Amino acid sequence: MAAFDIELVGKIGSLALINREYQDIDYNIIARLSRELKPGYIWVTSGAIEIGRLDYIKRNGRELNGPDEENKADYSAQGQSILMKTYREYVNSNYSVRQILVEHQHFNDAEKRAHLLGLLLRSPAQNAIPIINYNDAVSPEENRKLEIQKIKAKNGKAVECTDNDETASQIACLVKCRTLLILSTTDGIYSDINDNNSLIERVSGKDIYELLDNINELQTHCHGASRKGAHGAWAKLEYIKEPVKNGTTVIISNSRYSIADILAGKVKATRIGL
Repeated sequence: MAAFDIELVGKIGSLALINREYQDIDYNIIARLSRELKPGYIWVTSGAIEIGRLDYIKRNGRELNGPDEENKADYSAQGQSILMKTYREYVNSNYSVRQILVEHQHFNDAEKRAHLLGLLLRSPAQNAIPIINYNDAVSPEENRKLEIQKIKAKNGKAVECTDNDETASQIACLVKCRTLLILSTTDGIYSDINDNNSLIERVSGKDIYELLDNINELQTHCHGASRKGAHGAWAKLEYIKEPVKNGTTVIISNSRYSIADILAGKVKATRIGL
């Protein structure tokens, strides 16, 4: 049986953190999920850019009108403080909360990977919960693309982390977690996104090779994304192949459900693993 260093790596998407009716952070969801976080869990959170944008509009009555890349950085820097303040407010006060902002270099450089791994593995014994997001505020896109091209030219491949689904999957590989939980606004992966009755509840196989074949087949049913800039269900399935190879069970489910109920199999989800 595989040995796991971390119990759970969880990730929540931007849309799942926003209340569209009120154009604000969804405090009910983040409060409920935060109360379930505990040492042994690592949480990857999206939402900084959109939360920062909504906060800026609330305070200034308009959006920023600069170049998209600058707006993204400014919104992200503004939203990060709100995100962390909100998590800290609702996480059990007996636990420490640690913000970790990562970039692609932390996964493509061996020394940085080792440093990040040490930080994450020390956290459970220190009663701390790492909360991770990509460092959009200081990672301009053009510079990132050039760096990634150089890494690919040197190594043949590169971790990009332009999507927090990829970031969460890379963290899951790094720490070798028992479960990778990806939360969004849907109950999981559907064979037909227009048919609510087509949820794929289980993807498995007699061995890792058959499991990967079944994931590949499921990808043929995935088209489009939920918002501009998102990579969609196909990319989610692509990113989770590496953690699955390590024996990690991947669960894709809805943020409206509690973590405990998802892990216990009491609610709808797509569960992927041997």
